[in-house]
Amino acid sequence: MRTSSFKLNPILKNQIGKTFAQLICDIRSPKEADTFLKVFFNKSEYETFIKRMAVAYWLKNNRSYSNIKTNLKISSATIASIQNTLDSEGIKIALKKIEIEEWANIWAEKINKILKGK
Repeated sequence: MRTSSFKLNPILKNQIGKTFAQLICDIRSPKEADTFLKVFFNKSEYETFIKRMAVAYWLKNNRSYSNIKTNLKISSATIASIQNTLDSEGIKIALKKIEIEEWANIWAEKINKILKGK
C-alpha cells in the first residue's frame, strides 16, 4: 500500500489523528489489538513496529547493541536511532505499561503458587 505524497490539511490530520488515538484506546484485549495491527499494517510495517518496541525495551533493560542486533537482525544505526527516542514521552509511556504488566504477571504467579499450596 502506497500513501500519497500530498499532505493532509492540518485540521483534518489532527481530527483523524484523534480518531485513531481513540480507536487504540478502545481496543480491549491483546487478541483484539493483534488482530487490528496485523490487518492495519502490512507485514513489513508490523515487523518494524514490533522490533522498534523490542529495541526500546531491551535497551532500557541494559541489553547490549550486539545482543539486540543479533536477535532482531537490525543495524547498529537503527538501535542508535531508537536509543535517541528513549526519553520521549511516548516511549516512556509504552515502557511503563510493559513494566506494569510484567509486575502484575509476577505477582499473579506468586499468588497462584500460594493458593495452590493451600
